[in-house]
Amino acid sequence: MLEPNGPLPPEIYWRRRAVAIGAMVLGLALVIWVAFALLKGGGDHKTDAKATTSSAAATAKPSSSSSAPDPSSAKPSGALPSAAAPAALGQCPDQSLAVKVTVGQPTYKVGEQPQFGIVITNISSAACERDMGSGLQLVQVQSLDGQRRLWSSTDCYPDGTAEIRTLAPGQQAAFTVTWSGATSQPNCAGDRVPVPAGPYTVVAQLGSVRSAPEPFNLA
Repeated sequence: MLEPNGPLPPEIYWRRRAVAIGAMVLGLALVIWVAFALLKGGGDHKTDAKATTSSAAATAKPSSSSSAPDPSSAKPSGALPSAAAPAALGQCPDQSLAVKVTVGQPTYKVGEQPQFGIVITNISSAACERDMGSGLQLVQVQSLDGQRRLWSSTDCYPDGTAEIRTLAPGQQAAFTVTWSGATSQPNCAGDRVPVPAGPYTVVAQLGSVRSAPEPFNLA
């Protein structure tokens, strides 16, 4: 670089050169900072959009399953989605079951064989299994006041074939027991005689779970 009056002294020449280089570096730094600010602003916008989409999906998801399935239409555990059934089902505890007994008709004639229905319901929120074989079900005919025991299904047939049932929440297992109309005692001791006409009740039990008594008549 030459001045009109001749070449500059070396110290002035290098000082001006350093100022020019500094200005160039400052200008480049300003350009980089502006570009970075623009890129950062664009990234925040994309992050907010993504978060909004996720929140909307999380809100919509529960509404698609807001109504619980009807327990009466529950399927056996084998047909449940894998996420709803445990890998190894445990025995249904007594507190997870309800037992109900029904009578085939309100009045039977003496000599007829009354039929009783037993319905066992899983009242828990988890699928489970239980041996409900005839040897574990107890059906008992009593006097109307419940003070006198006349017959029990396990007196003469204490052993029964195992029958393991798997119940989904709300699912029921139904059984039918036919009574000969005669008395019985534990271990089938003594004579069995026809029960006379009169009002009676029947109860059913599985484990420690006992049904409400259901009245019926022999005429």
